Amino acid sequence: MEAIDKPDELLALHDVTGELFTTLQRWFEVPDRVTISLQDVDSAVAELGDPVMIAAMAMRKLQALRLLSQPGVRTSTDVVVAIVQDLDRALLQAPTMRLRRAAEQTDWDRAFEQLVEQPQETQDAPTAGDEEDAEVTRFRELHGALHTALRATVEASDGEIRYLL
Repeated sequence: MEAIDKPDELLALHDVTGELFTTLQRWFEVPDRVTISLQDVDSAVAELGDPVMIAAMAMRKLQALRLLSQPGVRTSTDVVVAIVQDLDRALLQAPTMRLRRAAEQTDWDRAFEQLVEQPQETQDAPTAGDEEDAEVTRFRELHGALHTALRATVEASDGEIRYLL
């Protein structure tokens, strides 16, 4: 099977994957090295429910996608589809998991004391309950770029499994 050129949208994922990777690492305080247990088939149950491990696994997929999106690195459409699909659930849930994790780690008594002690005009708080979080909005835009690259890849291959170069 003859290879086709990678679409520009796939080639553009270099910076996207890097930014998503860095954001997940910061949001979930993922260490530089993560160990997975292969002790038995059920050892993953606890790990795959841990937000840090979910983020770490997504970060590994982002590393793979970054490599495969580089010019000259041979891949195929089915591999791109599989990686983006694997990333999807973790990236959809990441903003909510981040907030839940932060809420669980917050010393609410201390936070209230700081709120009372700090003058109203210096508080860095939303002014409305429906105010967008710029960081989450950016994260979602980057996530959307993965889907754009996926669609462009499928279109470039006419919906068939093709090698990409």
